Amino acid sequence: MDLVSRRPATREAGPQVQGNDSPMFGNFRPTELQTRVGTLARKSSPFLHVPTVSSATVSTTGSFAYKRALDIVGGLLLAILLLPVVVLTAILIVLSSRGPAFYTQIRLGRFGKPFVIWKLRTMEHLCEQNSGAKWSTNGDHRVTTLGRFLRRLHIDEFPQLWNVLRGEMSLVGPRPERPEFFPVLTSSVPNYAQRLMVKPGVTGLAQVYLPPDEDVSGVRRKQLYDLFYIRRIGFALDLRIIVATALQAVGSPHFLVRPFCFLPSRKEVEGPRAHSPVGDLTQMKLLNNDIHRTTVAS
Repeated sequence: MDLVSRRPATREAGPQVQGNDSPMFGNFRPTELQTRVGTLARKSSPFLHVPTVSSATVSTTGSFAYKRALDIVGGLLLAILLLPVVVLTAILIVLSSRGPAFYTQIRLGRFGKPFVIWKLRTMEHLCEQNSGAKWSTNGDHRVTTLGRFLRRLHIDEFPQLWNVLRGEMSLVGPRPERPEFFPVLTSSVPNYAQRLMVKPGVTGLAQVYLPPDEDVSGVRRKQLYDLFYIRRIGFALDLRIIVATALQAVGSPHFLVRPFCFLPSRKEVEGPRAHSPVGDLTQMKLLNNDIHRTTVAS
């Protein structure tokens, strides 16, 4: 059985994203991009537009040692516990649909450093080969029957524990963005680049409260939760988010989990909602068209 793609740097479908082929990276090759990461940690980047990290924005910028310790200990324990589930699921994917069990995508890590993320495949193989990169929406025909079940329980995200152990991701943080989407979303969502100030996470405050993004309104709303987390990042908050994620994964009601884990209320995070959902479907289609044109042009 072919359990894993032999091209670990490719996405599940669509054209491959590499340094000098992507409008995200301009003329930078991946090796050249890596040398810029240290500079990105201190000042803005002209091609990623990462804002300067300051104590006013992230009060604990210099004290992330606890996160790495939590990622290593928690990542190892979860990897051992969930390995049988991942193996069994991988076999079921290969038996139920054409293509490999695992797939990889290029995502943006802290300060815009690109890395390869691992997932269990939930869509038809090479489904973006003709359409290019685009958001998945409710009822997406590209998602397999098994894939819908895996997405509902977030089992497809389990292989990202490997990224956590490698130091590319954290257990808790904003979800990692695809480079195809980032330039367009940065121009459409206020302060979107600030999510790059911390490592992306397997789960996060936004994932505990909100469903996957389907439109611009969803992206904007999640951004409020991501920025709230970044400003209040800490060991206790990370533990509460991890416990809340586990409880929700086994079917605990959301409205009971949040107060049980002492998580902030929606009103505390979102405040007065200034944006309106009217027109978001049109905006989503325009963004998908922009992303597709950008991907094809590259």
